[in-house]
Amino acid sequence: MNIPVRKLAVFGLLGAVLVGCGDGAAAPSPAPASATKTGTASRAPALPAPSASAAARPKPGAGPAAAPTLAPGAGGLTPVYERRTGRSAEKVVALTFDADMTADQGPRAARGERFDNPELIATLRRLEVDATIFMTGRWAEEYPDQARSIGRDPRFEIANHSYSHYAFAEPCYGLPTVAAPDMAADVRRAFDSFRDAGAVHVVPYFRFPGGCYDDTARHALAPARVTAVQWDVVGGDAFAKDPDAVAEQVLSGVRPGSVVVLHCTRSAAPATERAIRRVVPELRARGYRFVKVSELMRAG
Repeated sequence: MNIPVRKLAVFGLLGAVLVGCGDGAAAPSPAPASATKTGTASRAPALPAPSASAAARPKPGAGPAAAPTLAPGAGGLTPVYERRTGRSAEKVVALTFDADMTADQGPRAARGERFDNPELIATLRRLEVDATIFMTGRWAEEYPDQARSIGRDPRFEIANHSYSHYAFAEPCYGLPTVAAPDMAADVRRAFDSFRDAGAVHVVPYFRFPGGCYDDTARHALAPARVTAVQWDVVGGDAFAKDPDAVAEQVLSGVRPGSVVVLHCTRSAAPATERAIRRVVPELRARGYRFVKVSELMRAG
């Protein structure tokens, strides 16, 4: 039975976070950085820096600098992109999928929990949909063959969702937090994980875990030279069981230039692949074209 769109909005708020990829109930979607957030978070230990030998290894591809980025904000703050504005008559939409896995979820994966979703990737390929995958470094290390396959397919681009999926601002839905001096290193460590897996199409975009950020985080990330990418449409797929309800939420929210956030995590977003089978033909029937974030940003 379909969930009414009005009620689904509540689940849509849950879907933007996917905290811990299934560690209990998800929290509401974060408010803008200037708004007040509630909840508590613990501080995680400082992340180790990549080893000198890892930094010295040759990495495939031209690197993330080839894709368009936004200019830094006032005082050098990391820029934040949410959707294309202007040229509103052009019906393009970017579907983005968060491949979430936190740094401490290895034991759960070893017990058989699946944080990947190869059927979703296969469906995107079959339907000829370009997409951007926001991947954690820990996910790439758990599924290196998939990271390499995605990252060498010109239909996709891999963007950075941090190494550890720890929060970059607190409070953030109970996520442990990365200390500000370690934030840029966390992002660089994720890029190293993608390239060590053999990914080529890696872009200099970053998505804050939980969508939580503030000016302290934006300043700390400046050395990483990334553009942060948020969204204007929440797919509501986290923990959702009804693919039609997820599809309705996406279809009701998309506007020309939209960035849609969904998930590429089988255990915590099991309905996503089936929802995409409906979303894609219906949006195409409305005249929409699917693009990667880099194309959306370049045209904007």
